[in-house]
Amino acid sequence: MTLYRDTGVVLRVQKLGEADRIITLLTQRHGKVRAVAKGVRRTTSRFGARVEPFAHVDAQFYIGRTLDIITQVETLDAFGAGIIGDYQRYTAGCAVLETADRLSAEEGEPVLRLYLLVAGALRALSGGERDASLVLDAFLLRAMAFAGWSPAVSECARCNEPGPHRSFSVAAGGSVCPRCRPPGSATPAAETLDLLDALMHGQWIRADAAPTAARREGSGLVAALLQWHLERQLRSLPLVERRAP
Repeated sequence: MTLYRDTGVVLRVQKLGEADRIITLLTQRHGKVRAVAKGVRRTTSRFGARVEPFAHVDAQFYIGRTLDIITQVETLDAFGAGIIGDYQRYTAGCAVLETADRLSAEEGEPVLRLYLLVAGALRALSGGERDASLVLDAFLLRAMAFAGWSPAVSECARCNEPGPHRSFSVAAGGSVCPRCRPPGSATPAAETLDLLDALMHGQWIRADAAPTAARREGSGLVAALLQWHLERQLRSLPLVERRAP
């Protein structure tokens, strides 16, 4: 019998048969893992409630022929307790989990930085101390940087000329100077670009001071960038509730 242990965040669950579930986790050392949790849908299950989305767990796996099997689970952080009771935090958390699932396409490939980003975002959402929309946008910007799609904010995306520049092109990858500006580029406010730069670098004092208009415009740019690179729309992103601070 070959066993291994790892810590991970539960991204999603799927029904399997009458009593089992397939659990998708983003783990610290083994990347994305899809494993079967046997009998978790029965009321007598020992760890059924521990393998729900948003859970941060320490799990033991048995290597199976097609899918691994979860044999033990210990809860490290119950992020769901502080998320599912608030619609804004819940929808933002769902967008975090779906993005992580999309960006970790290869199972078994180590993605330590993405794992840390997901755990940090869920911890911030669960704590409720920061605006959920800002937490989500900060996560999406850093997740894109992890995937190699870091948007240009303080320099031109094409010629690298120092900015700030007033034009913004999703197809070009961020801000563009007047010489490189393609037709149809957006012209976001200076406060919006300053907010994106603050979120990318974790400068929360600047981010919290951003006006409502800049937050909404910044969220739109971040969502457009992510969906451009993924080449498909996230199902959970249009459901995210954006509130005025």
